[in-house]
Amino acid sequence: MAKKPKPVRDRIIDAALGLAAEKHWRDVGLGDIADHAGVSLSQLHGEFRSRASIVSEIMHRTDDAVIAGGDPSAMDEPAHDRVLDALLRRFDALAPAKRAIGSILRDLPTDPLAVLCLAPKFYRSMAWTLESAGIRTSGIAGHLRVKGVSAIYAAALWVWLRDDSADQAKTMAFLDRRLQQAENLAALMPFG
Repeated sequence: MAKKPKPVRDRIIDAALGLAAEKHWRDVGLGDIADHAGVSLSQLHGEFRSRASIVSEIMHRTDDAVIAGGDPSAMDEPAHDRVLDALLRRFDALAPAKRAIGSILRDLPTDPLAVLCLAPKFYRSMAWTLESAGIRTSGIAGHLRVKGVSAIYAAALWVWLRDDSADQAKTMAFLDRRLQQAENLAALMPFG
């Protein structure tokens, strides 16, 4: 029985990640992605309007993996442990494309418009990560939680890119320390 071909959208994502793993993201053009995916530029345009929209889809798929991987029975665990687990699920979801993610992250600052387009998506991703851990993100306190975990995760990304341990021990230790610091700071706030 013949294998069903991958959907165009998946082939494009795979091609973008494959090319980003091989060379600098800034050197990967939409035409390159279309060629590598075996689709026309018109087909690529029908699925994605820019390289930033491809990165946004990668973020969305990571969100899906984080939310789907949550364990409802773990909601009785301390908030610190639930958030740590949710953040580690993000890294687990990204692990197969680690080289590509590194290339994209290193080159994003060279494309300020993409950064501006992706910033709200990143914020929403962090909100979904907290919600998957049973942490509310509404109101002023929720907004501060999302801001805090966004800063922690952004810093942890750079640790993760250099973490060559099989169990992500360095990344986990970094997240654990930063989350503890955030909890200590939150305890000092009137609505912590």
